[in-house]
Amino acid sequence: MVEFRVTAADFVFERQGTIKDTYKIGSKVGEGAFGSVRKITHRLTGEVRAVKTVHKKNMKTEDDNHFFFNEITVLRSLDHPNILKLYEFYQDEKNYYIITEYCSGGELFDRVIANGFLSEAVAAEYMKQILSVLVYCHDRSVVHRDLKPENFMLASPEHNASLIVIDFGTADFFTKGEKMRSMFGSPYYIAPEVLRRNYDEKCDVWSAGVNLYILLSGNPPFDGVNDEQILKKVEQGHYDISDPEWECISDDAKDLISKMMTYDPDQRITARQALQHPWLINAPNTPIDEETARKILRNLQTFNSGQQLHKATLTFITSQLTTKQERDDMIELFKRLDTDKNGTISREELIRCFQTLNGDGEDLDAEVEKIMHQVDINRSGEIDYNEFIMANLNRRKLLSKSRLEATFQTFDTDNSGTISAEELRNILSKCQKFDDSMLDGIITEADQNGDGVIDLREFVATMSRVLDI
Repeated sequence: MVEFRVTAADFVFERQGTIKDTYKIGSKVGEGAFGSVRKITHRLTGEVRAVKTVHKKNMKTEDDNHFFFNEITVLRSLDHPNILKLYEFYQDEKNYYIITEYCSGGELFDRVIANGFLSEAVAAEYMKQILSVLVYCHDRSVVHRDLKPENFMLASPEHNASLIVIDFGTADFFTKGEKMRSMFGSPYYIAPEVLRRNYDEKCDVWSAGVNLYILLSGNPPFDGVNDEQILKKVEQGHYDISDPEWECISDDAKDLISKMMTYDPDQRITARQALQHPWLINAPNTPIDEETARKILRNLQTFNSGQQLHKATLTFITSQLTTKQERDDMIELFKRLDTDKNGTISREELIRCFQTLNGDGEDLDAEVEKIMHQVDINRSGEIDYNEFIMANLNRRKLLSKSRLEATFQTFDTDNSGTISAEELRNILSKCQKFDDSMLDGIITEADQNGDGVIDLREFVATMSRVLDI
């Protein structure tokens, strides 16, 4: 039998019906070349999200369609607290509708303009989050190719709001060791080797370095009266960090910029190396304390993902029906455990968390293995952000009656009042293949009356057993 694996990505797909069935449409918050962005409210959870409406009449070329669907493909594969969360998408005769999280804090670019420049401490915190995204993406062979302040949103208006990286329209999957040839990027931020159409993922590191330069000085390293002049200076790669505004900037900060904006990409540091630079390592960090460690480990140790239907339902509810506040409450806990800032929790990080409480115990490896077996549902070898949230949220609140009913309605794709094996195949086979014995097993888990399908009563009763595990 094929091993059962399910991820948050399995539940990001095109929904049937109309967007108004699920959401209340709110005010417009943005306008673009292909359409608009509006605030919307999820009718069940009250969660405020965003919908990007893309007018089909404006998508006139194959490239337009490629970039649209490519962004969906890339975003649905990523699960990181600082990457824009994609929920689902719809379409009708005139438009496509992409549903994402709503970032109420506006663009980082606006905050930079309002402040002129940022303190080193604030700039370092933003750069940690940007580089964490790059490490996570590059580890998964994803390159962004358009990192600029306009593509960094703030999750909320709070001064310490998390940074959210958006706009993956020019992002793509790459093959390690092979060069990319297509030219994408914005004039101020594009790497010189991209202009030569011979580059790898380190083009993102250069762009992140340009962003750091602007965060600290308030000015771009390359400027001009038009794009042609700017790109000519980028191509030459000469920039200055000796102007008066740099006199009060630390040598460590300037050293990191110089390493990230090294002209030769073969000599340029990687995103992971940049994240370990002394300027970021020495910046203020909140170490995991004993109380936090105890709370996290207690939740992970007591979490039981149950059988196959339980796993699928828990993953769906966590990824699709939790509120932004519930997820935001988990971010700080996740980041404290993710000590290498790569966007996942490893076995080694779990062991270090245990050591915070108990020192070196003989059974740490075994205890961590038990946690990984239950929490690492997609069997990636690490605990992803969505899996961490699933294990740490209050189980009874997570599996509320309204959320279970909404999940049942999603799985019951033909609205017959029951879930069949074929419907489960359609829902769960987005990223993996299922054999018939696995599907039959899932049905058997919940089919109390033996009619070969799962009705709502059986579904709720089955999921309620997870609360008593």
